[in-house]
Amino acid sequence: MGAHQEFDVSEFSSSEFISRLARGNCPFVALPVFPARVFRHGYIYINRKAGIQTPKDLEGRRVGVALYTMTAAVWIRGHLAHQYGVDLSTIQWVEGAINHPGRHGEPSAPPLIKPARIEHDPNGRSLSELLAAGEIDALTGTQHPHPHPDVAPLFPDARAVERDFFLRTRIFPIMHVVVIRRELYGREPWVADNLFQAFVDAKNLALARMHKGHPYMLPWVHEDIHEIDEVFGGDPYPYGIEANRPTLEALVGYMAEQHFIPRTLPIEELFIPVDKALR
Repeated sequence: MGAHQEFDVSEFSSSEFISRLARGNCPFVALPVFPARVFRHGYIYINRKAGIQTPKDLEGRRVGVALYTMTAAVWIRGHLAHQYGVDLSTIQWVEGAINHPGRHGEPSAPPLIKPARIEHDPNGRSLSELLAAGEIDALTGTQHPHPHPDVAPLFPDARAVERDFFLRTRIFPIMHVVVIRRELYGREPWVADNLFQAFVDAKNLALARMHKGHPYMLPWVHEDIHEIDEVFGGDPYPYGIEANRPTLEALVGYMAEQHFIPRTLPIEELFIPVDKALR
């Protein structure tokens, strides 16, 4: 979608959309619909022999990242800087696929306003292999690396850390938005309300099925559902702007600090309006 605009409507990287919008002439408009969200503290791994005990110890290290411009990486760097005071400018980033050789896809995001310190393994080895060998000190990613006795999560109880983080900040990291080709929206603006309503209805059906106990391959799914209700008020994936304002403001702020966009944008400018009755 980013490279060729092949679809009328598509799930799309939130950071790439915001980068394109901030540069002007963006070929897409976005709905405040967020089909992919993931807490990211649990995706930071270290080599046990590197002497890393706390996030602050990542300063001055070689840290793997699947793709520097991917939304997950924006969130992890933002967490490290804002929660733990990590000076990101001291880190040497090493890009590559996490669990297979080579690069992580073919990015279509705009270039950074200020280049970051990024390198690639000349032999194309996976980040899992580099971490296990001690050739990088840590890994920040979207997948867990292959098991190895020298590899461990930076946060052994990441679920508790992420739960506390949400309760303190109300931030549940958004990975993706839903975009519509701008040309189509300009010609047929009614599609926005119809699509928004369809996504809301689909999510409500999924939540209802989950609460009715439809089978999932999760042994303690009922306990998980009770925790979701307690922590998220029954809906961990709210749509619309207001329910997501802390998350969206954090993402835009991180992107400005990390030189993706020249300035922060008002959240209302990110999305096309949808009927308030549908929110």
